[in-house]
Amino acid sequence: MRPFLFAAFVLGVAAAAAAQVEERVSTGALPAHAAGVFEEIAACHLSPTGSYLVFDRRAHAVFTFARGADTPQKIVQIGSETGRIIRPTAFDSAPDGTFVVADAPGDQRRLQFFTASGAALGGFTMAGRPVPLITMGNMTLSGLGSLKYTGRSILLSQPDTGALATEYGLNGAALRAFGELRTTGQEKDRAVHEALNLGQALPVPGGGYYFVFLSGLPMFRKYDAGGKLLFERHIEGVEVDPYVSQMPRTWPKRRTEEGEIPLVPSMIRTAEVDADGNLWVSLVAPFTYVYDSSGEKRHTIQFRAAGIMAPTSFFFTADGRVLVAPGCYVFRAR
Repeated sequence: MRPFLFAAFVLGVAAAAAAQVEERVSTGALPAHAAGVFEEIAACHLSPTGSYLVFDRRAHAVFTFARGADTPQKIVQIGSETGRIIRPTAFDSAPDGTFVVADAPGDQRRLQFFTASGAALGGFTMAGRPVPLITMGNMTLSGLGSLKYTGRSILLSQPDTGALATEYGLNGAALRAFGELRTTGQEKDRAVHEALNLGQALPVPGGGYYFVFLSGLPMFRKYDAGGKLLFERHIEGVEVDPYVSQMPRTWPKRRTEEGEIPLVPSMIRTAEVDADGNLWVSLVAPFTYVYDSSGEKRHTIQFRAAGIMAPTSFFFTADGRVLVAPGCYVFRAR
């Protein structure tokens, strides 16, 4: 192919790829005076009554903001005692409005459950210390940082157990585990191998699960309700290509009380499943891929609020909207 024809071909491909990106503009947000109360909105959900539930990681707190209210109300305070949270890593809510927060009082891993009004329902601690496995910007993330709460159980990523996902009852009892660890080529370095198998286990409406790998080669798997593998897909596209091409082969390590921990960067920010069973994957780049139930990519979305957003949390509402953090912006989901 002649040089000028090849250049035209490359430009044409790039233009076609760019044209396929769908920009969605925010249709709503928290009022400015309310948003200014928060230090870091890490997750923004809606309770069954229509009130916002806001997880402020930096403030070590959970807030509620009711329709017509003047200011948000702090319903979970900072503290290491039961019913409070300290050094929180993750938050999720269930359709009934209850929610869970993972935190680390005294370096002990803890999960606590609350009503939609912030009253403590109980919780449990987990053995071992919260060893970070992957990095996401200036954050470190372990299996507790990728929890999913169904209202009846908790799904955690714990590759150190030999399975991708473990489901726990609300009393802390392990109910089952599923998913074989993927081959990474780093099996001789256990810490790196486990970091490259860390991910998010996500229930699918109607049954089954997705598992999205957060680091290493971007990919996801789908399992049936019994934990049997249905298919595996690579996450591919021009938006993720630069990150894959620059993916490290060696990783720096940080010395901790547990020994030297590898600092493995995340390739995926977050993922979630909507009411129709579509998988939404937020990339390190400010783009989101949407896959249908067969694993085919249907949309490449870029969210615009005050500027282009890189979502770190999705929450899908019953009326076809999606709440996106950071911040608490509203977009159409369909």
